[in-house]
Amino acid sequence: ENSGDPWRDFQNQQNLTYWECVYLLMVTMSTVGYGDVYAKTTLGRLFMVFFILGGLAMFARYVPEIAALILNRRKYGGEYLPTRGRKHVVVCGHITLESVSNFLKDFLHKDRDDVNVEILFLHSISPNLELEALFRRHFTQVEFYQGSVLNPLDLARVKIEAADACMIIANKYCPDPDAEDASNIMRVISIKNYHPRIRVITQMLQYHNKAHLLNIPSWSWREGDAAICLSELKLGFIAQSCLAQGISTMLANLFSMRSYIKIEEDTWQKFYLEGVSNEMYTEYLSSAFVGLSFPAVSELCFVKLRLLLIAIEYRSEHSYGSSILLNPGSHVRIQDGTLAFFIANDSKEVKRAFYYCKACHEDVTDPKKIKKCSCRQCPLIVRSTSQQSAK
Repeated sequence: ENSGDPWRDFQNQQNLTYWECVYLLMVTMSTVGYGDVYAKTTLGRLFMVFFILGGLAMFARYVPEIAALILNRRKYGGEYLPTRGRKHVVVCGHITLESVSNFLKDFLHKDRDDVNVEILFLHSISPNLELEALFRRHFTQVEFYQGSVLNPLDLARVKIEAADACMIIANKYCPDPDAEDASNIMRVISIKNYHPRIRVITQMLQYHNKAHLLNIPSWSWREGDAAICLSELKLGFIAQSCLAQGISTMLANLFSMRSYIKIEEDTWQKFYLEGVSNEMYTEYLSSAFVGLSFPAVSELCFVKLRLLLIAIEYRSEHSYGSSILLNPGSHVRIQDGTLAFFIANDSKEVKRAFYYCKACHEDVTDPKKIKKCSCRQCPLIVRSTSQQSAK
């Protein structure tokens, strides 16, 4: 435009600035065409024709790709951003409203101490409205990601390598239990191939399928990997009930989280609900118990702390590792940093065993007043399993 047509001796040129040319291109491509600035030369008009054709071709080519990117963007296709100082666990498998509600009802029960753990649900199907409402109700601790544990990219999205554990929920109502167990075993293999050190807790429906997990090289019972067989537990409870009537009901009540419902009248319902509200918890014993026998500590916990001590984790000097001793005799002495198993109403009650000081709490009659004393600092112990249910 600024030079003109050569066959007209460059007599039809017009002086346009750079920004006027940009304005001309934008107005022309947008099909507005105000007409205040337009091409006068033949070369300029030919250039505009080819420019419009090229722009339309590029527009037709890239619009479907942009639309595909927008449509393929899943609502739950983000990536988990871990928070410093906060743990997280990954839950996958059979994710439904019933399974998730039962899991959250137990995991986030108010009888537990403050659970500073985020729960990430990973499933290939997006949640329905009811399940989505349940996730929103617990939005501070629960997140959902759409994906599959068989895909390493989805495992990277939920930061499986930094997770404390990965739990696989089985469908106990499935018509083919062996096929369901095979699917869960494949999930375990995929998770272990991605990160062999991750702790995996999976539900199994058939007992004989647990043997296949032993063929996974990175599967280790000592590292915390566990396979919970529902049929094995059910049949085990029935067998124990033949030896001791009512033990199945007692064990089921111990391993389920229920809150205490107060009843004013002294009826059998009151005492039963009071017993049902107790669960099994673990806590480290205070240094005040070191050197005492197990019966003496059990009596002190029951009389002074209102706690029922049933077992301890004992480390023998002659063997490697530790073992769980259920109600041992007087020959067993409490060691420093011993982990004890209690039956209590909530996790706050078992803290009394950790804070108990003989010098400060000797004359205390109310167990609720047994708290951290000011005369000494309680030893710092790695309490990875403390204040959690011993299920």
